[in-house]
Amino acid sequence: MAGRNLKGTKRVVVKVGSSSITGTGGEPDAGRLAGLAGQVAALKGNGTEVLLVSSGAVAAGVGRLGLAARPSTIPEKQACAAVGQGIIMQVYEKLFSGHGLIAGQVLLTRGDLADRGRFLNARNTLNTLLHLGVVPVINENDTVAVEEINFGDNDFLSALVAGLVDADLLCLLTDIDGFYTADPRVDAGARLIPTVAAITPELESSAGGPGTTRGSGGMASKLAAARVAVQCGTAVVVAHSRERDVLPRILAGEELGTFFRPGATRLEHRKRWIAHGAPAAGRVEVDGGAVRALVRGGKSLLPSGVLGVEGCFEAGTTVGIFGADGREVARGIVNFNSRELTMIKGRQTGEIEGLLGHKDYDEVVHRNNMVLMTRVPGG
Repeated sequence: MAGRNLKGTKRVVVKVGSSSITGTGGEPDAGRLAGLAGQVAALKGNGTEVLLVSSGAVAAGVGRLGLAARPSTIPEKQACAAVGQGIIMQVYEKLFSGHGLIAGQVLLTRGDLADRGRFLNARNTLNTLLHLGVVPVINENDTVAVEEINFGDNDFLSALVAGLVDADLLCLLTDIDGFYTADPRVDAGARLIPTVAAITPELESSAGGPGTTRGSGGMASKLAAARVAVQCGTAVVVAHSRERDVLPRILAGEELGTFFRPGATRLEHRKRWIAHGAPAAGRVEVDGGAVRALVRGGKSLLPSGVLGVEGCFEAGTTVGIFGADGREVARGIVNFNSRELTMIKGRQTGEIEGLLGHKDYDEVVHRNNMVLMTRVPGG
């Protein structure tokens, strides 16, 4: 899919935020939802499989319960989600059935994607729903989740889903025209960025904070989601949800919103899980030589390159590997627990057995169990 030629897109994940599908009081906006269902039906009619990641449960619950504002505590948000999720799903089921489509509810938490077995089960379930012609309607299971309810208004979840099912395209529909050089609501000189070839520190600095009072996402969370998706080989478009026929026009190649070019190669599924499925259990700081060996040389991480260890973790868990500048270089499955790694950091592999009394591995993280998260200039 060179450039913006998306006509060959076979599988697309569409994410809509709370502000795009609910009214000012939090109630589902029937007109917007009907328009969205019609666009999804149009894509399906053209042979494109669609997965819909929909926020709105908390907002709908706020409206149904007659609350004056979105609650601030986790239990209150969970209570609102318990009320609102059924309302949102009922609307989707009615609208999709009007187009001869079946909607299937899928509620996920970060824990479902952190555990390797549950990760694979979620992937198999979604693929089976698509095979049966169902439109999966996905949301975080806010009723029982804790950290997830502040997860960026489902932006990150939609990127994980896109990687999970090998989507060709992720459409992040929001209440702004795309990604700007600054927040256009406060900076009259802000310019829309039509295409992003690489996510740079400068681009990250231009991302603002959370968006509207009905949602929790903002451009920062959408940029983080785009980073995950493009690393998995999925193209991303951030566009305004109220643009007429926005989804068919995007897939027709029209230059709406901001287009993030996908990576040249797709990460294999196991490495996607390492990179983005399980949250890092700890942090390993490495020296400049180790950074160059990992990024430019494709090497494993050895104890000699480790400068510091943060967190308490066990062998076999995922850790983040950071350079001295604080940027995450890689993520991988560690062969030593945090206590052992602290004992052998900075030492040669030949010293491991004498320090620990045993040596099962030479490498702290083997390159086969590692995913690079950044690039070194000139690398």
